[in-house]
Amino acid sequence: MAHLADLDWHIVAPEEVFKRLSTSPTEGLSADQVKRRLTEYGKNMPSPPPTHYTKQILGYFFKGFGSILLIGAILVFITWKPLGEPPSQANLALGIVLVAVFIIQAAFNAWQDWSSSRVMASITSMLPDDCLLLRESAQITTAASELVPGDILCFKAGNKLPADVRFVELTSDAKFDRSILTGESLPLPGRVESTDDNYLETRSIGLQGTHCISGSGVGVVVSTGDRTVFGRIAKLTNEPKTGMTTLEREILRFVIIISSIMLSMIILVVIVWAAWLRVDHPDYINVPTLIVDCVSVAIAFIPEGLPIALTASLTITANLMKKNKVLCKSLKTVETLGAVSVICSDKTGTLTKNKMYVTDCTVGAQESTPQAARDTIVANQQNAGVRSHAVNQLRTIAGLCNAGEFDAASRDVPLHERTVHGDATDQAILRFSEGLGPVAELRRLWTKTFELAFNSKNKFMVRTFALAAPAGRDLALSSSEATAIEPASTLLTIKGAPDILIGRCTHFVAETGETCLLDDTTRKTLDNIKNQWSAQGKRVILLARKVIMKQALRVSPQVDEFEGEVMDQVRSGLTLVGLVGIVDPPRDEIPEVVRILRRAGIRIFMVTGDFALTAQTIAMQCGIVSNPSSRVDNISALERDKIGQADTTNIAVAADAAPRSIVINGADLMALNEPQWEQLARYEEIVFARTTPEQKLRIVREFQARNEVVGMTGDGVNDAPSLKAADIGIALGSGSQIAIEAADMVLLDSFSAVVAAVQYGRVVFDNLKKTITYLLPAGSFSEFWPVMTSVLFGLPQVLSSFLMIIICCFTDIAAATVMVYEAPEADVLLRKPRNLKTDKLVDWQLILQAYGFIGVFETLSSFAMSYWYLQRSGIPFSALWFQFGATPSNIDPDYFTARINEASSIYFVNLVVMQWFTLMAIRTRRLSIFQHPPAFNKQTQNLYLFPAIGFALCMAIFWLYIPALQNVLSTSNVPAEHFFLPAALGLGVLLLDEARKYAVRRWPRGLLAKCAW
Repeated sequence: MAHLADLDWHIVAPEEVFKRLSTSPTEGLSADQVKRRLTEYGKNMPSPPPTHYTKQILGYFFKGFGSILLIGAILVFITWKPLGEPPSQANLALGIVLVAVFIIQAAFNAWQDWSSSRVMASITSMLPDDCLLLRESAQITTAASELVPGDILCFKAGNKLPADVRFVELTSDAKFDRSILTGESLPLPGRVESTDDNYLETRSIGLQGTHCISGSGVGVVVSTGDRTVFGRIAKLTNEPKTGMTTLEREILRFVIIISSIMLSMIILVVIVWAAWLRVDHPDYINVPTLIVDCVSVAIAFIPEGLPIALTASLTITANLMKKNKVLCKSLKTVETLGAVSVICSDKTGTLTKNKMYVTDCTVGAQESTPQAARDTIVANQQNAGVRSHAVNQLRTIAGLCNAGEFDAASRDVPLHERTVHGDATDQAILRFSEGLGPVAELRRLWTKTFELAFNSKNKFMVRTFALAAPAGRDLALSSSEATAIEPASTLLTIKGAPDILIGRCTHFVAETGETCLLDDTTRKTLDNIKNQWSAQGKRVILLARKVIMKQALRVSPQVDEFEGEVMDQVRSGLTLVGLVGIVDPPRDEIPEVVRILRRAGIRIFMVTGDFALTAQTIAMQCGIVSNPSSRVDNISALERDKIGQADTTNIAVAADAAPRSIVINGADLMALNEPQWEQLARYEEIVFARTTPEQKLRIVREFQARNEVVGMTGDGVNDAPSLKAADIGIALGSGSQIAIEAADMVLLDSFSAVVAAVQYGRVVFDNLKKTITYLLPAGSFSEFWPVMTSVLFGLPQVLSSFLMIIICCFTDIAAATVMVYEAPEADVLLRKPRNLKTDKLVDWQLILQAYGFIGVFETLSSFAMSYWYLQRSGIPFSALWFQFGATPSNIDPDYFTARINEASSIYFVNLVVMQWFTLMAIRTRRLSIFQHPPAFNKQTQNLYLFPAIGFALCMAIFWLYIPALQNVLSTSNVPAEHFFLPAALGLGVLLLDEARKYAVRRWPRGLLAKCAW
């Protein structure tokens, strides 16, 4: 990074930066300049990291079970030569097939990797990544990739800097989070002047990738793309390693279990062979046959289709969620969604429409409306131009103490349609002020000298102004103050939460425009108005001002210490100009969303910075609080010394009787002790009001400590810490860039999409359980027993090792993969969330279903069909029992071998056909096939099942009916009835499982329901 020492953007004055880059702080770049610089510097995007093709290709071959397949193939080739005497063509064919499967699974892994990368890339491209620029004297919004050196960038709290910029204008509270580059946990203040000769240490440079966490400012872009510090570092480093996801750990656990069983069985076979068969029956199983048997058992037990099914399932689900306007930034997010048990939702913009408008205001101590205020201004203008009326002062403070800016491109459209850059509250108050008179006029009359942006800790915003034209005095001040104010005086304007600011006000503006003492009666009147509006679900904002004479200021607004001076000044002596009531109605779909999620066993809490009464009213409108106000608890309901099992039981009983609701303030939250948190965590309906970022983080961690899987929604800068800490951070596409960066999932449309997200998150887990349940019966259980009966009872191996491999790697693989396309079952959102600690992917209920029911049925049926065929062919079972390879004396050896080959093929066909019906049976865990049909119902159908069944049939015919393969592989034609008999047996499996599902639905607390997988 030595070449960074040559950069001097941070040392030279802003005027020199503008000169070097041929740009203007008031006009920005022209369209021609932008076009030329895009050609010269390229897009503002980092170069893709180098691809390690060797490592990637080896990964395709050996990840999953590729290494087992390769080792198996090598061992089988060894049994062909040199161990084979004479070399067995069947072993050669088996080795070739294993190598082919090894290559096919590598090709599938490569395709799957490409497919999932494409899906995730398309999701990343849909994430909002716009920035606000000044070009050709107008503010425009453009994609970050279109930035060029010389662009004038405007940023505010919540924005991520899209390039390296030299600061030219900053508010005093502007701070930047550089942890992504430097690891520093504390945000650093920005400065216009250089603070260090080191380019990386100076605070006059904003580095790409850092976040503005407070304040706002303007900077000129000095580096883009790979030329930025972030771009240069990225070229020197590799992508970070990601840990295993929950499902990957679950599957690893399953593979370890199944591999342990496999190794135990192989060891048992080897021990029996070495201790008994090799001694007493040396001609029965030779070393090559033993190796082939062991390889067959190993490959039979390992579900080769599972890794493919996992990746395919997560990718397909992420794609489906994208279509529902839900963007998952990683595949891990998809699986965790299914286990979410608590969702802590922000109010503004998430539960509400984020389309705020002022409905009420106070003029003096009287309630009014925006329309009445407009009428008053018109009347005053006609009445000899009265300008110091309370309405004029309200309009002025609303327009000046406001970070919102009208978009120049929308200046000619009606006021309610004009685009405003700024948060929703500023937009509403700016439109209110503009409705009373031009805001641009106010900002010409007063020059801003300092700004302290709103933050969730202070809950107010401050701007100070110097008088630019004498006419400004009459609009902002009473007549007496306008006469007394000096040209060098400072006008301090402030807006924020009434409960924070009203105690700091000593005066108020009366209806006439004069300043009066704020006595207890007026204070009580205003407090009642505030409570009344809050109870109607309105956000109440207090607007106030203070005139500070020059001699009262210890420092000037131009120095860094002025922020401390302002904080001292706003502690007291404020003049209350008025209150405004803002409506942000709940989204129409929210009550239904809350109802669905509640039925799914998910508790939804509101976490907001709003006043408690406002939050409670909106929560009641959204359905988050279902009890009337009289039955909503507060902190007094939480006892500090309430500990014990009895208390827990009482709470649970009460919860069963009716949902319990509580509203609690952030200030009270931090004082809660452990017993109070235990009581609070058992409420079904909670509203957390007046919360700070630290308190939101505390809420997330307290519920996580109680084994809840927490989803947190938010869109602001203050939400970022809790979004990162939550199990699933959910941001809105309209939210701040820092929130989107911190979140795991982005809702592009509305909060209602979270229903589809939870549903698909659960479906991923369900479908993987179905895939495993499908793979185990035929793919391991029914294949293992022919080997074991051969070893223990001296019976012919009634399913050849080659056909075992065909079932595992061909006939079962397609159906197992298409199971991931299964539609959600109707009851998927009627179940409780999955418990990550107790609800495993593979549990004893699934093993019972796969082995104890389907596996036993398929194994016994296949044995019966094979031995029945041999019986009909003149080879009774008694002639095979404990024969250890000896041919019955009354049967021709060639005839015997041919019949055994046919019996092996029948066993194979029996499993293939019965698996079709198993596939239909395990599509649902509780619902009937008639409630969830595989076809002719768009909500439930999975038409991929039928090509998968066709593929299995084609594979069976291919390996059994081609004469050249029959001679080499010892396979045979199968009589026609042995395709129809297993169909009847498979239908039996389906009907028995239908009966089991009916019993589970009919008696949900019965024995079968407890054993249900």
